[in-house]
Amino acid sequence: STCACVEYYGKALESLIKQVKIMSIHGKMKHKRNKIFTAFRKLPGGILVCTDVMARGIDIPEVHWVLQYDPPSSASAFVHRCGRTARIGNVGSALVFLLPMEESYINFLSINQKCPMQEMKPQTNVLDLLPKLQSMALADRAVFEKGMKAFVSYVQAYAKHECNLIFRIKDLDFASLARGFALLKMPKMPELRGKCFPDFTPVAVNTESISFKDKNREKQRQKKLEEQR
Repeated sequence: STCACVEYYGKALESLIKQVKIMSIHGKMKHKRNKIFTAFRKLPGGILVCTDVMARGIDIPEVHWVLQYDPPSSASAFVHRCGRTARIGNVGSALVFLLPMEESYINFLSINQKCPMQEMKPQTNVLDLLPKLQSMALADRAVFEKGMKAFVSYVQAYAKHECNLIFRIKDLDFASLARGFALLKMPKMPELRGKCFPDFTPVAVNTESISFKDKNREKQRQKKLEEQR
């Protein structure tokens, strides 16, 4: 749903899936977008992590799956997203992830877009990759900061969903969401002010001590910290 989520999950997938080419694209990559898009089209196989900037008006051959991690902010965007697969007589599948409290969105899409959907049962025996993501955040401040920004942007996008009777921010389980983003601690943001999260256990580490792997960025950070002191 957001550029920050693409940045974070693109970085995560690069580390978690080694044998597959992972590319990321979003609206803030103004000059790079065409280059990345062209390179992805030429690949024999791969994964493109993207925002709705790629939802319409583009043609990528042989897309087998469109995985919608976030429900689109508009019903028409849902159909456009699905339309990136099964093009010109080809076969393909589209999947949208919904929380149990969001399932009435299925009826909404059926009426609004004449789009019937089938339930896909959750996979069993899946690997828990969240500890690995947390380790990545502890080892590199860039990953830690990307995760925090992604979480904040996700919550803000959720609050602006056009179907706000279905996607209600007050129903969100922020603790589970933060665990799903593999956060080391809860961020400070207006939506969380005054709330307690007994189901979320922050990692016992001073996050200010996490360094950037990029030596130049870390040098700049240390200089800034020194000035603040």
